[in-house]
Formats: sequence, structure tokens, C-alpha cells
Amino acid sequence: MRLTLGHVEGFDDTIAAFAQQLGLTSIQFHTPSDLGGRNGYWELDELIDLRERCEAAGLTLEGLENVPFRHWDKVLLGEPGREAQLENYLTTIRNMARAGITMLGHHFMPTYVWRTDLRATGRGGAVVTAFDIDRVADGNALAGYKLAPDRPLPGPIDAERMWDNYRVFLEAVLPVAEEVGVRLAVHPDDPPIASGLGGIARIRSSPEGLERAQELSGGSPAWGLDLCLGTVSEMAGRESVERVIDTFGPAGRIFYVHFRDVQGVVPRFTESFLDEGNYDPVAVLRRLRDVGFDGFIIDDHVPAMIGDEDTWADTASAAYASRGRAHAIGYLQGALAALEREDATSRY
Repeated sequence: MRLTLGHVEGFDDTIAAFAQQLGLTSIQFHTPSDLGGRNGYWELDELIDLRERCEAAGLTLEGLENVPFRHWDKVLLGEPGREAQLENYLTTIRNMARAGITMLGHHFMPTYVWRTDLRATGRGGAVVTAFDIDRVADGNALAGYKLAPDRPLPGPIDAERMWDNYRVFLEAVLPVAEEVGVRLAVHPDDPPIASGLGGIARIRSSPEGLERAQELSGGSPAWGLDLCLGTVSEMAGRESVERVIDTFGPAGRIFYVHFRDVQGVVPRFTESFLDEGNYDPVAVLRRLRDVGFDGFIIDDHVPAMIGDEDTWADTASAAYASRGRAHAIGYLQGALAALEREDATSRY
């Protein structure tokens, strides 16, 4: 297991210095602003340039996640025109392989991540996000975020239609991903509300839903999980986290990990610091180690501490390089170092 600077929105000198000061040697991006994608796919020259700029700063580019909504909205919704978008998605996969970037994360949530409060109060007055099913009628507080839908969506869309949309997607992309050596990692639905949000069902909202998604992959080695521990914790706390790790870990189906947590479970929860959530972070790291996980771990949503910008409202690099993020990364570095010492001691 290794810790990576993750969920980065764009690369510049501030991000490079932040990673270097924290002693990290790799990086992962979330729909990076460096990639224009004007033709409906990520261009080869832009991908190569991003990788080379990272390497010049001493950082290995571990992977990317989440193409822009406009690149595949018809795929998500099963609308006419999805075939052309699927061809563009395949071009992105092929270009990533040619650029030497072999991990692509994806969600499958047309209404994207949903929160009802972006300025809830956390420990010591830290700013955190929250979800409360009773406030859903007020709309998604993340509606202005770059991956939220930017047009009216059809509705309702039930679970079986969403499963069929995901099947069509996998049948199109997995053979090409296998051919070129790119792995595709799916993110659980956040929040995991099976009945859906915005009229559209959420199908990977339970361990059973994730297991059904694996079945749809047909055993393809190109399919696995972007294990968002926070989202899985939102399902049933420690119980769901342990089940998903124990199910997918030994099979090598956890490709990488988003390490965050929440207090509470659906239908209402609040994001939290790592040491006060539903599960024990050290126990989870130990469990990941014991099932053979050897991929990368990224920090994810973090509380905004005193002096920090909001965790979601500002995607600039200066806001990203926050006290809250440094705290989360330092916590994980210490826990991983302790586990390494534990492993070394057990061998003698």
C-alpha cells in the first residue's frame, strides 16, 4: 500500500510543492482542468503533457478519474447518441494507454454526489459537508460543482434501466480496456440512497449492489473498485466497510482507495475527521493489508479547518493545499508507518 496525493483538480507549482513538502511521490487527478477535452475525449498530447509535468516534479501519475459530464451524459442516461459518446470514451482509454496512464476511475451517477449542506459544523467548528434525506427537496447543495449535471435530466429512471445502462457501458469499454492495459475503477453511489435522488435510482448503494456490478463485468480483469471508504461507511458503518473489503480485496478487485469517513449512516450523516468516524482507520488499513491490497490510497473529502477555504466551493490549488488535507495525509502517513513497523517486527 502507498499513499498518493489524490483528488487533485489541476496541476501547478502549488500542488507540486504541497506533495513534495508532505513527502509524497505520486499523484492522482479528478477531472483535471489541465485536460480540455473539447472534442468529447481527453487528447493524447494533453495527457502526455500532464504526465511529463508531474514527473518533472518528481511525481508518478497514478491515474485519473471521472471524465466531464458532457463527455458521457447520454451514456449515463441511456439516451440517443450514447454510441458516439462511447466511441469517444474508448478514445480516452486508448489515449491514456498511449500516454502511459493506466488507471481510470468512474462513477455512474447522473445526478452525481449529493449533499444537503456544504457548511455543516464539525469538530471545533471545522466546516464539513452533510446529508439529510429530509432536506433533499431543497435540491443538491453541490449542484454548481463541475461534475454535477448542467442540463435538465429526464426522469424518473428506475434501477433496472440504470443497470442496463451500466451493462451497455461495460460491454463497450471493458474489451478495449483489457486490450490496451487500462483498469477501470467504479466508485460507489454517494450517498447510497437506493430509492434514488433527483428521480434517478442509485444502483451501487449497498455491498450487494457492488457485487452485482462485478457480476456485470463478466470477470474482466479491467474492472474493479475505486473503494470510497466514506461512501461505503455511509451504508452501514463498519459492517459494510468490512464486508466490501473482505469480498473484493482477496480477489484483487480493489484497485485504489478513497480514505475518508463520516459520522452516521443514511438517511443522514456528516463528514468527519478520520479519527472520529464510523470505523477505526488503523483497523481498516490492517484489514486492507491482510486481504492483499497493494494499490494506492488517496485522501478524499476533508474538513475545512480554521484558515482553510471551503472543502467543495473552491477548487483552486491554494484551497486544495489546506490544513485539513495536510492533517488527513499526516494521519494516514503515521498509521501506515506504524503498520510497516508492525509487519517488520512480526517477521523477526
